[in-house]
Amino acid sequence: MNANALRIALADDQAIVRAGLKALLDAQGIAVVVEAGEGRALLDCLAGQTVDVVLCDIRMPGLDGLQALEALRARGDATPVLLLTTFDEPELLLRATRAGAQGFLLKDATPEDLRDAIGRVAAGESLLAPVSTEAVRARYRYHEADEPVANFSEREVAILRLLAGGYSNREIARSVFLAEGTVKNYVSSILGKLGTRDRTRAVLKAITLRVI
Repeated sequence: MNANALRIALADDQAIVRAGLKALLDAQGIAVVVEAGEGRALLDCLAGQTVDVVLCDIRMPGLDGLQALEALRARGDATPVLLLTTFDEPELLLRATRAGAQGFLLKDATPEDLRDAIGRVAAGESLLAPVSTEAVRARYRYHEADEPVANFSEREVAILRLLAGGYSNREIARSVFLAEGTVKNYVSSILGKLGTRDRTRAVLKAITLRVI
């Protein structure tokens, strides 16, 4: 998809950030047709406006970016959502993927990265890990005894990545063309290798240990 033809909704509670992003996008031929300072205003604007991508900050007063995303999906709006983040809350990002976000972008991304991310999300791609995972690795440290008890197969790594995207066993089964019961067995094996019973914690640990 030609990024120059895209229409964007932009939501950020900081007016100076919105102005800077709008100027940057305008310079690249991407039209910002909706601007909002919080989630409720974004939802109201999108009720009467069609856009190709929603570019939205996660942290906003009132209705935040995650709540706005959930509300959009609840009312049947499947417009791709690209969330702006500092990646300092990995659990929040996992929740966002489960709610239907197509990707994440650091606020200090380069203009080229911003344009590329918007174009890719508009074209139907998902940017599940477009930002550095070093913040996660720094926050969640494990001792040598916490290393996985066994190596992961290519199939297990693929399923782990889908888990990181917040997909259910049924959705994973459809993606990798396996029976749901088989996927459930794979997930159980993955959790066992990572020494955890929690899917979210397993993903964070897999990122930290560079499994994914």
